[in-house]
Amino acid sequence: QVQLVESGGGLVQAGGSLRLSCVASGSISSISTMGWFRQAPGKQRELLGFISSAGWLNYADSVKGRFTISRDNAKNTVYLQMNSLKPEDTAVYYCNAVGRLGTNWGQGTQVTVSS
Repeated sequence: QVQLVESGGGLVQAGGSLRLSCVASGSISSISTMGWFRQAPGKQRELLGFISSAGWLNYADSVKGRFTISRDNAKNTVYLQMNSLKPEDTAVYYCNAVGRLGTNWGQGTQVTVSS
């Protein structure tokens, strides 16, 4: 299994930035892709982007140009850098890991953007 722990959420003013972290542990070598999602109250969970084990990146149109995914293999950590935040970015942010052992999710971290 893979365990994921997100951190870095908090309260930020509109136009500000936050960097979320997702630390993976366990069967890390089984992971093929790690992604970032968010879920706002009353809405479905939304894919923001993902990074493959080969380093290929893909982003949702809603965050392209504002959000950046990166990783530090030495720290088993994937990051989500969020810039130019808007009140509509308020949500619980989750990372997930997909691989040969299935899909695993972190517990989520709250991001609140005030206007």
